[in-house]
Amino acid sequence: MEQIDTPPLSSSSSAISLSSQSSSSQLRSSASIGEDLNKTGEHTGNSTPTPSHKSGPESFHKIKLIGKGDVGRVFLVEHIETKKLYAMKVLDKQEMIKRNKVKRTLTEREILATASHPFIVTLHWSFQNQERLFFIMDYCAGGEFFRMLQKQPGKCLPEEAVRFYSAEVLLALEYLHMMGFIYRDLKPENILVDATGHIMLTDFDLSKAAAIHVDAQVIKKMLTGRASDIYATPELSTMSFVGTEEYMAPEIIANHGQTSSVDWWTFGILMYEMLFGCTPYRGKSQKETFSLITDGHLHFPDKHMHHVSSTCKTLVKKLLAHDPKKRLGSSHGAADIKKHKFFEKINFPLIRNMTPPIIPQISNPTDTSNFRNLHEKEEDEKESEFKEDPSSPFKDFTPISRPHDRGERASLSSSLSHVGL
Repeated sequence: MEQIDTPPLSSSSSAISLSSQSSSSQLRSSASIGEDLNKTGEHTGNSTPTPSHKSGPESFHKIKLIGKGDVGRVFLVEHIETKKLYAMKVLDKQEMIKRNKVKRTLTEREILATASHPFIVTLHWSFQNQERLFFIMDYCAGGEFFRMLQKQPGKCLPEEAVRFYSAEVLLALEYLHMMGFIYRDLKPENILVDATGHIMLTDFDLSKAAAIHVDAQVIKKMLTGRASDIYATPELSTMSFVGTEEYMAPEIIANHGQTSSVDWWTFGILMYEMLFGCTPYRGKSQKETFSLITDGHLHFPDKHMHHVSSTCKTLVKKLLAHDPKKRLGSSHGAADIKKHKFFEKINFPLIRNMTPPIIPQISNPTDTSNFRNLHEKEEDEKESEFKEDPSSPFKDFTPISRPHDRGERASLSSSLSHVGL
């Protein structure tokens, strides 16, 4: 699978710029740094140290390389003072400038620094030295959701499991929309699994912020006039041609612009892949894949590993509506999707207390067997020749230290759950 990223296209433009990076299964490739750097996350039980713990690169002990991309690497690290485990993303400034990824990296940092949600990785610290940027984030010992999915019979999941994981992803997307961001790159590779089996979204470098502040809206019941739900849809329309090939919405391919509705398209593709072990529009070439997407004909396999109910298929069809204005979620966002009959068994406010369908096998806290076996090369540790000057795009990069602990974060998440987040 190719991840595509080009500047906004004019109607006369047909150029598509691609760059690839091997993924865990060698079946997909990516042009974004997070594609191979998204094997990061949380070891259950971590809590953010108090603000007195000022940290820099020297504050962490590297344990294992767990991710590698075109502009950086991710390590499992231990905070020397607290002995807690984190994922440390190390980004090369010179490579970011050369590959025009500075703005995207800073967007990702903005999202990670402001997000506080149980299904989104937390950025605990960020800092820099002369050659590199450092993000210290949750370590998800369960690894990449895509790898877990590939290990299942038929590379798919029973409907009950799909319901659970879809519900957690839905809550994460709803939160991002409330924060004023469109995710734009949902796929199994960008979902991590923590030690308890719950999921976390990661890799936000293709995300897009709304130009204006997003205000939550109240949905009122027609007869009583009482509030029944809260929703937010980021007011944003962009012509950027970005995304992962098999997950791209038809309006992006047709260069008609994109709104927050693209996230509900990718959500439908994700559900389909979890149910059937493949994406619905994959062709033998990029051209054929795009043609199948724009044609808009959705086909469900006649034979598959698990029974899939008509209710589930109906939801997928509504999410994969060719017209973004008719797509489920286009009117009231996640609130519309949560009300679908498919999710009637899900108690959204308490889902974090449910037992996930699959619990990762982890022998000890530093067990990295759920990640690819990577080896660090000597050249990876060589110092960069990058020298900052007054015009450097990193000159205003300020360090971040998250002051709240996991208990406060859990309390905030619990409060948000009462309004559907």
